[in-house]
Amino acid sequence: MKKNGVIAEIVKEICRMIDEGELVQDTYDPGSAQNFERIKSKAESVQKIRESDDETYRSYIWSLMQGMLDENGDYAASDGTLVYITPDDKASIVEQVFGMYRGLGFLETIISDETITEVMVNGPDNIFIEQSGRVRRLEQRVCDDTECSEEERLERGRIQLRKIIHRIVDICGREVNEASPIVDARLKDGSRVNIVLHPIAMGGDTVTIRKFSKKPMSIDRLIAYGSITEEIAMKLKMLVGAKYNIFISGGTGSGKTTFLNALSNYIPFDERVITIEDSAELQITGVDNLVSLETKQANAEGKGAITIKDLIKSSLRMRPERIVVGEVRGEEALDMLQAMNTGHDGSLSTGHANSAKDMLTRLETMVLQGASGLPLDAVRRQIGSALDIIVHLSRMRDHSRKVVEISEVLGYEKGEILMNPIYVFEEDEKSTLERVSGGLVRTKNEMKNVEKLRQAGILENI
Repeated sequence: MKKNGVIAEIVKEICRMIDEGELVQDTYDPGSAQNFERIKSKAESVQKIRESDDETYRSYIWSLMQGMLDENGDYAASDGTLVYITPDDKASIVEQVFGMYRGLGFLETIISDETITEVMVNGPDNIFIEQSGRVRRLEQRVCDDTECSEEERLERGRIQLRKIIHRIVDICGREVNEASPIVDARLKDGSRVNIVLHPIAMGGDTVTIRKFSKKPMSIDRLIAYGSITEEIAMKLKMLVGAKYNIFISGGTGSGKTTFLNALSNYIPFDERVITIEDSAELQITGVDNLVSLETKQANAEGKGAITIKDLIKSSLRMRPERIVVGEVRGEEALDMLQAMNTGHDGSLSTGHANSAKDMLTRLETMVLQGASGLPLDAVRRQIGSALDIIVHLSRMRDHSRKVVEISEVLGYEKGEILMNPIYVFEEDEKSTLERVSGGLVRTKNEMKNVEKLRQAGILENI
């Protein structure tokens, strides 16, 4: 038997022992005269192990594994071969089993790789990752046990994947089942998780994990990545400090949340800030008076849901100086715009759109979802009055993420929301099909709304 098959066999046997509640060097005899007391003692011991800390649990797994090896460290495989289990093999076995019961199984090693930014599991046999801006398929599968039939291996993979999904939602205090097969959650490290169960996902349970850097994103890091220049960073710092309402738009994977996080760190430390998100991802540092709110999904009976719309309404009673909404997707857009229009200047948010102008159209649609009786004219006036600046991000053909437009919203006139592009991205002669080179170029348009800059004591124009 090959080494991989042997390790898989050991892992499988340890899992069986854990599931059946076997103890290390268990001498339990069901026929003994002390049967009741021994059952009670064993049950208590098993419960203590299950509730133990991580290191104790690893020691328990290690002891079970050691009991399967002879004094030379050899393991007698099911096909009769004797295989030496090296110290590295032992460590790998312990972590595999630990991951299955306390961690995220096969996902543990993938997530621990800092170079991987996204993990996409499309059923038990199709695992994709995004690394260095490019998506590729892994050869790894949820279950790689080659000692069983293909049908049995696939079924084991389905069962393992479902166990991992339930661990994820348990960690987050969320719930997912056939009655509620879609859930958004987050891992302990802040990574965002979306889960869709079979049969809604026809190819099997689907898990999508968007990882975030353990270090809070800063403008300095965005400059280092080439997303913006130092000059633009200073302009944005002035806009945030002067309490302009800024909306960040962009397509999927363009870096909106990352950019919002970096921009949020320009908020003065002495202001009261309320953040509102579906799954808490923002890592705002340097603000003492910070309140972070997160939505809550409905329970199995369809009750108890707390939406972004609910949180925005509640935040207005919490004396906020700024409201930061992670992303607006629907009817909550109206409440966000009303907050911006009622003295909560300096608010920040993000939304999906293909351009800054398209973002305004999408906001119209979102507002009308929650207030279909509102005249379109009134909706546009609300948007034109609430928003000051739109920063649009794009994922370029070379997979880099850049700021491609900074425009100010001038208000509403003659049936249209007026926009004034201040900076637009232009490619230079160094650009190729494989690599995008260029930067934001100042347009000839003067910035019109400079009142907030002046009120903040800033005489310089953007």
